[in-house]
Amino acid sequence: MHPKEFISQLDETRVVAAIAAAEDRSSGQIRVYLSRRRHNDALADAQRQFVRLGMTRTRHRNGVLIFLAPRSHTFAVVGDVAVHEKCGDEFWKGVVAAMSELLQQGNFTEAVLHGIARTGDLLAAHFPRDPDAKDELPEDIVRD
Repeated sequence: MHPKEFISQLDETRVVAAIAAAEDRSSGQIRVYLSRRRHNDALADAQRQFVRLGMTRTRHRNGVLIFLAPRSHTFAVVGDVAVHEKCGDEFWKGVVAAMSELLQQGNFTEAVLHGIARTGDLLAAHFPRDPDAKDELPEDIVRD
């Protein structure tokens, strides 16, 4: 994925709307992080950003970060401990594989939307929306 192409084609409005829709169905929190830097280890860098963004401090420990580094042609999807306990490695592998295929086809927005949708379904199944739930984290795309 060419970084400028990815950034220019990513439909931020649709991504933010998808995050809000997914979060409306659960108590989970989803964030998307778009890095303009090179990353040798996207997973490790995603885990660092997960902590830095305060995603480990959600009420139910059910946050998910989709970390995109187009300059390095890499990405990672990271879930907090409660999410990972519910789904395990196979779920994440499936999300990453589907997103990878879409990214390789140049369907950048669709790849991110797919990751949000699959994650949203998982969160809705295991972490239903609390009647008194509040949005703990913003939906906007984080950029560096």
